[in-house]
Amino acid sequence: MKKIKPHSEVASKAILGIVKSFRFNSQNYIPKEGVSFSLFRIEILSGLTVALALVPEAIAFAFVAGVAPLSGLYAAFIVGLITAVFGGRPGMISGATGALAVVMVSLVMGHGAEYLFATVVLMGALQLLAGVLKLGKFIRMVPQPVMLGFVNGLAIVIGISQLSQFKTINAVGQSVWITGNTLYYSMGFVTLTMLIIWLLPKITKTIPATLAAILTTSILVLVLKIDIPSVGDLASVKGGLPNFSIPSVPLNFETLKIIFPYAFILASIGLIESLLTLNLVGEITNKRGGASQECLAQGLANTVTGFFGGMGGCAMIGQSMINVRSGGRTRMAGIAAAIFLLIFILYASSYIEMIPIAALVGVMFMVVIGTFAWNSLKILFFVPKSDALVIVLVTVVTVLEDLAVAVIVGVIVSALVFAWKSASRIRAVERPSIREKGAKVYEIDGPLFFSSTDSFLEIFKPEEDPEVIIIDFAGSKVIDQSALKAIEDIADKYNSFGKKVKLRHLTRDCHKLLSRAGQLVVDSDDDPDYGVAVDYDVKLGIFGK
Repeated sequence: MKKIKPHSEVASKAILGIVKSFRFNSQNYIPKEGVSFSLFRIEILSGLTVALALVPEAIAFAFVAGVAPLSGLYAAFIVGLITAVFGGRPGMISGATGALAVVMVSLVMGHGAEYLFATVVLMGALQLLAGVLKLGKFIRMVPQPVMLGFVNGLAIVIGISQLSQFKTINAVGQSVWITGNTLYYSMGFVTLTMLIIWLLPKITKTIPATLAAILTTSILVLVLKIDIPSVGDLASVKGGLPNFSIPSVPLNFETLKIIFPYAFILASIGLIESLLTLNLVGEITNKRGGASQECLAQGLANTVTGFFGGMGGCAMIGQSMINVRSGGRTRMAGIAAAIFLLIFILYASSYIEMIPIAALVGVMFMVVIGTFAWNSLKILFFVPKSDALVIVLVTVVTVLEDLAVAVIVGVIVSALVFAWKSASRIRAVERPSIREKGAKVYEIDGPLFFSSTDSFLEIFKPEEDPEVIIIDFAGSKVIDQSALKAIEDIADKYNSFGKKVKLRHLTRDCHKLLSRAGQLVVDSDDDPDYGVAVDYDVKLGIFGK
């Protein structure tokens, strides 16, 4: 007879399969230890590829936020450079992002760009504080189903955002879809770009497939003189070095009242997106740690960016995926991307503006395909229904709202599901006491906290039980105030029948919690502080009725 695996084992293996699929989709490039010409070439070319993809994204997000295109490009350069040098995960790419831009637009429209720059400085300071306090470790509280929903939702958002590249501004200033030959040629070159990225790695890995696709498509468009939208149609990339300036805002409490709510939201969204991207890149590159370091790097980057007229930023999952798929695994690739971006701004803007938008859209569509956890569609049918619900919920909320809301919703739902399951898990084994004649022992199994207190109270039978009841917590833990209140309630109930309750096998932290609440009556001369097997009486009236 075929042996059926436990439900939880099937679910865990399914999730492990998805993690492995992330690694497979990254073209399986693993650099050799140490510095070599091959490593240097791969990292530099990967950085160049990322820089080319950063340009239209930075410009587009600057438009969304309502600031000048150079503000997005400066943010991509400064944030990208600082996080590449000091960040918690080599291989990650940071820059101006849409998740932050949609929050910024109302501030810019209401108060102007200078208030945004001041907000970015404060945002960076809050992120630095989070790093100093090591708050990044709380990203571990994000369950795997939330991670899968985040990945899928963000992939869909990236894909949808590319559709706007097929729009243009008509004579009356309205945004309309491109039509006719322009549309057909654009779609054809998007397809060509995707085919090159898919096929080239099967032939050679000498040059990153993404870079080869962008160059091939650009050359074909120029040689054949095909009129389709290019980067230059979005905005000019040309500019000088960013200049240091203190944001021109009044330094008073009124300004703080305006910018602090925005800074807090931006800092939160930035850290959540960065730390989730850090985890995803970690799965692909098989590296761990660095959450607090990433908070510090993001904080430093945004603080500096605000003083140089940048719109701020955070980790970019799309560009990070381009980097790791192109072979970028070290800090060299991120540094190269930032430097190339600055070179584009200063010296090569005319060439970059010739790149057809279709080539970059094709690149991003391949990022979407590589980022989306396709295996998650299959495992929805055999993981626990609660996990499937969380995956779908986080995906939908990420698309409809934003990443921060989606992750918070996902964590809350996961916590509620856990609490519900834990509530039904608490039970007791009843037996006569061996040490104390005539007493009855309730051996509790499962955690005792707010969700399980009702089930805990239903276990006991005060009317039927003997004079002395021993509640054995060897298989349980007392976790919160609701648990303390439940213990007092059950002791009070037995006391109303003239019966006595004792507690046994309290763990050290449970003993400390009950002692602090004043609920333990310690009457053992040889155990003035703590004893696992000692029976403690319960003091009534601590929490009242």
